[in-house]
Amino acid sequence: MTTTRRSEFSIEAMQGKLRWAPRLALGLLFFAAIAQAGVGTGNRSGEEVVNTVCAACHATGKNGAPKIGDTAAWAPRAKLGLSSLTTHALNGIRQMPAHGGNPEVADIEIARAITYMVNQSGGNWVEPIDASHPLSERSGEQIVRERCVNCHGAGDNGAPKVGDIGDWKPHLKNGVDYLVHSAVHGHGGMPPRGGMADLTDAEVRNAIIYMVTPKNAPSR
Repeated sequence: MTTTRRSEFSIEAMQGKLRWAPRLALGLLFFAAIAQAGVGTGNRSGEEVVNTVCAACHATGKNGAPKIGDTAAWAPRAKLGLSSLTTHALNGIRQMPAHGGNPEVADIEIARAITYMVNQSGGNWVEPIDASHPLSERSGEQIVRERCVNCHGAGDNGAPKVGDIGDWKPHLKNGVDYLVHSAVHGHGGMPPRGGMADLTDAEVRNAIIYMVTPKNAPSR
């Protein structure tokens, strides 16, 4: 009798496992797909989110959505600022459902997507970063070529020119740390951090060191 009961129990248990096996397999496949796509991780760029989610409406202006590239449509929205636009997108507004209809899109990815669409439509916003996934520190040369050279290359608006130590000497009289502090907070006609709000203090220093070094003067 004991043997029979054990056999019956084993068969029933196995049948139970077999009934759940397809569900378990589907569940594992679902989570694997999410992990592979990076959904919900907050790691995707604004462009990626727009291409996979937002473009369904914003590429064509479907349901009254402001079309990407339509400066007139985005200008009044851009005036509201990123915080307000992100709140609208997260909660849903007019014909657009919350999170653009995709609850798996992380909040920061929504903000990046909005920034991307604004910038494609005449804006010049800095895409927000996730503090838990910091970006690699940019070199002085990279920052100068990307931004600083616009004024410091030719000395526009009195900006000391790249590599011209004579131009930089008066600005260095109080030391590099003072100059970094001044650049971080803005000085004269230069906005804080040279207009690149996502620059770290260390990156501002990198850019300054690059610009005050004579060998980095642009060839004329």
